[in-house]
Amino acid sequence: MIDLFITKFILALFAPAILVVFFTRITFHHVVGLILTLSLVTASVYAGYTHNWALYVADALSLTVGFWYAKQMVEKARENMDEDELF
Repeated sequence: MIDLFITKFILALFAPAILVVFFTRITFHHVVGLILTLSLVTASVYAGYTHNWALYVADALSLTVGFWYAKQMVEKARENMDEDELF
């Protein structure tokens, strides 16, 4: 039982952030990536896979970090695109 909680906790720490970045790379917009990931997390909670406040906090923290990183990634890509257009 403890092993299952630890596995869920580790996945809750990393999976949402990775999904936000993945969906951002696909859609080229960080807000759309966040919304798609948030819908998957919500479906997971509704289905009963997440049932502990520690997992909710880990999911929220991971979503926040993933959104921050995706935003930085999009801004950097836009800067590079603007620099390429100058030349």
